[in-house]
Amino acid sequence: MSFPEDFRLISYLSRLEHAVRFPLSSSYPESMSIDTLFELAGKEHRAPFMQTMLDYPPLRGTPELLEAIAATYRQVTPRQVISFAGADEAIYASFQMLLEPGDHAVVITPNYQSLESVPMSRCDVTGVALDENNDWALDTAKVRAALRANTKVLVINFPHNPTGALISREQLNELIEICRERGIWIFSDEVYRLTEFDPADRLPQLADVYERGISLNVTSKAYGLPGLRIGWVACQDDVWMQKLERMKQYLSICNSMPGEFLTTLALNARAPILERVMERSRSQLAALTAFLARYPDRFSLAVPKAGVLAFPRYTGPEGAKVFATRLVEEAGVMVIPSVTYASELNPVSEDFLRIGFGRANLDQALAEMGKWLDKQ
Repeated sequence: MSFPEDFRLISYLSRLEHAVRFPLSSSYPESMSIDTLFELAGKEHRAPFMQTMLDYPPLRGTPELLEAIAATYRQVTPRQVISFAGADEAIYASFQMLLEPGDHAVVITPNYQSLESVPMSRCDVTGVALDENNDWALDTAKVRAALRANTKVLVINFPHNPTGALISREQLNELIEICRERGIWIFSDEVYRLTEFDPADRLPQLADVYERGISLNVTSKAYGLPGLRIGWVACQDDVWMQKLERMKQYLSICNSMPGEFLTTLALNARAPILERVMERSRSQLAALTAFLARYPDRFSLAVPKAGVLAFPRYTGPEGAKVFATRLVEEAGVMVIPSVTYASELNPVSEDFLRIGFGRANLDQALAEMGKWLDKQ
């Protein structure tokens, strides 16, 4: 494949954003002002922030940031963390350092596109599809069957984007044992971790439980702070982390000092931030579920177990893509058709819609969508 290829999701958003009054498509919770962050984290941090020198932070991140990130893990130390300019840079850098021509990777589909596109630019890749007819369940036997003698990496994403699906702890343990038998790395996109509606469903982070586990996270999803643009990778393998550090030398080199300061602040105050996010997410998922139930001839939803995205099947006659285009052009409400999640590895049904329910204006967006639907 050619690389970089068109990032379908980003292109779709860019093409239609001029028409949007109500973005019912956001993949992150309602964000907050810096003032609100200081209210949650402690006003005593305001003066140190204002006095922060706008210098280069260290390549891996300031000591304070790395300590704050490591504190979100059980086994990972600050020396086993590298910060990045968001999650996408971390994805790109990680696969550059994991995969070479002649290797093979296994990737779960559907997915956030760079989780498959970047590996495909490096080596052969096999996709393993979640079951759209069984609440997006994963069949671990299919993962085992997809492995080859030269498989280097298994790429997983739970809680899953865009369906909100999860696997069980037993399934995770099985994946770890499958990979441990062969020395295969597991790259685990965990950006929606801590948004589980039932905490009993929460999985451990791969970097905590597997010596070749690579955990990806970011401030944008669970914390609702996308504007900080801070992501990170955690892994217990120090040799590989040194390779990853060298890759970052050719990319952003370092993050911004204000971003690192505020991220440190947010992670150290994560309990009230997460509580704020989840209180809204729970109530708004209930509102969205009730709204979709008003139109049983158009929508069928496997209720997400985590995150702020729902992925209902659209059963109207015109199809999901036409529906989404008309909705944004005629009502100014944006949802995203599943054609944007098309995969080079497996067929992905075009009958689904991505709907974000984490933003504060959800009621307005649903009201406008309802008015439009009732006229059809």
